[in-house]
Amino acid sequence: GEQFGLTVDPDAMVHRLSVGERQRVEIIRCLLLQPKLLILDEPTSVLPPQSVRLLFATLRSLQAQGMAILFISHKLDEIRELCDEATVLRGGEVTGRVDPRGHSASHLATLMIGREMPKLAVTKATPSNEVRLSLNGLNHPAISRFGTTLRAVNMELRSGQIIGIAGISGNGQQELAALISGETRCKQRDMITIMGQQAGILDPAQRRSLGFAFVPEERLGRGAVPEMSLADNSLLTAHRLGMLRGGFIRRQVERTFTKECIKEFDVRTPGPDAEAGSMSGGNLQKFILGREIMLDPKVMLVSQPTWGVDIGAATAIRRRLLDMRDEGAALLVISEELEELFEICDVLHVLHKGVLSAPLDAATTTAQDIGAYMIGAKT
Repeated sequence: GEQFGLTVDPDAMVHRLSVGERQRVEIIRCLLLQPKLLILDEPTSVLPPQSVRLLFATLRSLQAQGMAILFISHKLDEIRELCDEATVLRGGEVTGRVDPRGHSASHLATLMIGREMPKLAVTKATPSNEVRLSLNGLNHPAISRFGTTLRAVNMELRSGQIIGIAGISGNGQQELAALISGETRCKQRDMITIMGQQAGILDPAQRRSLGFAFVPEERLGRGAVPEMSLADNSLLTAHRLGMLRGGFIRRQVERTFTKECIKEFDVRTPGPDAEAGSMSGGNLQKFILGREIMLDPKVMLVSQPTWGVDIGAATAIRRRLLDMRDEGAALLVISEELEELFEICDVLHVLHKGVLSAPLDAATTTAQDIGAYMIGAKT
């Protein structure tokens, strides 16, 4: 892994790894096989900028040795930097074959979404003095020997603010999200405060009753139940919106909510009766995110909000998150997409080996600065 800039623990159990760590394992396994054809799907989404450069150098070396490489990515600048030819797909059909080095990223984006790339108008945040989520000396031991111990994590998230947490997968993001969401309880109630209430030992339902919402990294299994319909998956977190009466499910209310979510967030599906497990990752992500946004939360934790989502939908999602911020919501975004974090966040932190960096002003911090924190060169 070190040869390719992809660090992993060779003794770790795969089921304990985060989505990003599993992707790193898959890339290493493919590279070690020295295949004649290598297909990489979004390989850089889990890497800091320094490791991207090393991976690209490796791919160019393999190309020079005669290997054919199919590189699938929504990061158009990387396509332009690495690829000799680009085939653009939209709705299952080829919309263009071009030399990406001779076309701008905006032109490639237009080919992808069939219209001019929507602009994301970002206004300066004006956070209030109201602290809606605070982490106070949060310590938690690793659940397994392959997990990450969190050490003295401190953070304050205010109304009208988006804070982003960057970091390489496996540095405590899963553990931190589980502690904030209530899936894992703290040892002390005052380690986490939500809306002024000590919430460290509250369960997920109790935290949601305070106005908290959560979009997990793993869509199937945690964000949605694969065998259940979208309508029934709406019930999981939106049941407080009049979907239950006297212990019975009000199916019409459930379906109306689900249809509105499908329409509002452009979820490509036959309808509310479609099983969650039958949907593409991108469309399921739009549904889960839309479901949580429609709860009108006061505080929301979003993990990897645009993984697997096309560039047009990703822009729409980011715009909705910014709209929520401007309406006074407090948002914490955990993402391995540095471009995304810089685009929507007001303040950045980096999580490295369970230690959270000091707050960094997103407007004055560079990607290289964040990358240095991600690999431990800065603390």
